[in-house]
Amino acid sequence: MSRPLHLDISEQLRQQINQGDYPPGAQLPSERELIAAFNVSRITVRRAIANLVDQGLAIAQQGKGVFVTERRKAAYTLTNPGLFLVEDLARQGITVTLETIAFECVTPPEPVQNVLQLPKREPIAYLQKKILYMDQVPGCVDVTYLLPELGEAFADELKHQMTFPTLAQQGMPIERVEAIIECQSADPELSQQLQVPLGHALLVYRHTAYTAGDRPVLHGDSISRGDRFCYAVSLDHRR
Repeated sequence: MSRPLHLDISEQLRQQINQGDYPPGAQLPSERELIAAFNVSRITVRRAIANLVDQGLAIAQQGKGVFVTERRKAAYTLTNPGLFLVEDLARQGITVTLETIAFECVTPPEPVQNVLQLPKREPIAYLQKKILYMDQVPGCVDVTYLLPELGEAFADELKHQMTFPTLAQQGMPIERVEAIIECQSADPELSQQLQVPLGHALLVYRHTAYTAGDRPVLHGDSISRGDRFCYAVSLDHRR
């Protein structure tokens, strides 16, 4: 089955933007020019432009046209465990907002049960899924399993705030994090949530967080757009 024409057009324009044919701030061809160039209808062109806008690659200005957006890549510093994501990105001039799409008590997969040291008789945890928007563009999907007593006690806060600062505010700061960073391709669900094409390169930050007494309290994946997000690490051997 062939792809819809609007996806082919937006993909060609996306590649031209990535190649620098249309740098940040540049105006994209008008509707009339795109209709003539691709020999398609006005509605097809408008859908193609909407795809670019949804991906955060372009912005439509009423009466002026469509322009390529400034594409800053957010960098989260892993070296300092006390530096939270929102404040780290705020120092870079990037505003982070979040949308909770799931918060429920579940029986997690067995590997998660083992990591969180859940009781065998009742291995339950709170599953929370959040989409993080960076300057109003979806940049990360966070999928985290949290100890049930924490999910129950701080449900209202956790639904509206990031997990690490919420625990810190409640007197349970994270003291240690074990993590691995790997790559995966966007599946249909992540493609829709992060507004990227299928197969788009994504960064996966798989982590387990520990509080006092080396107690594991959460385990999850932060899945980020590789074109919008990266991690920074500073190693100092003098210490």
